[in-house]
Amino acid sequence: MGPTVPLTGHLYGTSSPHQAVNWLKAQLSPELENQYSPSRWVVRLGAEEALRTYKQIGCEATRKARDTCRNQLHVPYGEGEGERLDIYFPEQASETLPFFVFFHGGYWQSGSKDESAFMVIPLTAQGVAVVMVAYDIAPKGTLDQMVDQVTRSVVFVQKRYPHNKGIYLCGHSAGAHLAAMMLLANWTKHGVTPNLRGFFLVSGVYDLQPIVFTSQNAPLLMTLEDAQRNSPQWHLEVAGAQPVDPSCPVLVAVGQHDSPEFHRQSRELHQALCRDGWKASFEELRDVDHFEIIENLTQKDDALTQIILKTIFQEL
Repeated sequence: MGPTVPLTGHLYGTSSPHQAVNWLKAQLSPELENQYSPSRWVVRLGAEEALRTYKQIGCEATRKARDTCRNQLHVPYGEGEGERLDIYFPEQASETLPFFVFFHGGYWQSGSKDESAFMVIPLTAQGVAVVMVAYDIAPKGTLDQMVDQVTRSVVFVQKRYPHNKGIYLCGHSAGAHLAAMMLLANWTKHGVTPNLRGFFLVSGVYDLQPIVFTSQNAPLLMTLEDAQRNSPQWHLEVAGAQPVDPSCPVLVAVGQHDSPEFHRQSRELHQALCRDGWKASFEELRDVDHFEIIENLTQKDDALTQIILKTIFQEL
């Protein structure tokens, strides 16, 4: 597929935004587009079939979860039409449950909570409540709005279930970016500090500046400044964001068959977290691509499912 495109170190080493823009423009090529097109790296299926299969598995998992689990659907966490979440409960009712909160992927422009409940049945079977969060994707929503929405969704869960046994945030792809932004959130202005006990960041993009110069930015309309402001990697590298709770574990995971750029982004985020004092770990999950890594959460014996459950119950 060609060599990786080492973007981050160059960007943060430039002396001005103008230089950064020029450097990024110089990198524009089919290879850069290729690196940030996850379906092109799937080896088991063609790109289009991989996308169709992912959506099919997600829709089926969501249908089963809604049919078999106690739930509250389309609960408003804000006033906006798109500010809704679904809550799935274990069989035993309790207000002192651990809550697993999931932000779906789709490059901030596709995807839905209504087709992303992959992990609901395996987790609720073990006593974990699962929350699927909707947010306004592009072109309706901007990155700043999405970050604000998921922040408020976490605040909502904490206020609704103040006696929870921990809130665990997970995101996939673009959703991993949104979950990572919660590492940097200013909870004080929301009047509550969520009981965050773990993060699972799966096959994410944490430095958004390369995305500005790919076709993925067409509906997002991000400027370089927008991308920098919403890049967890930039905040960790430049601002050195310190953990509110140094004991809170952060897993950064990537699939073996993710692109080299997705691998680089995950490794560099993990390194930055460790430097800034976070309890971070890194996992490259074998024999899975960008889509299988989440599709397989429908299986209770999947490696990532087991990591999630062990993390939650070790913390408890």
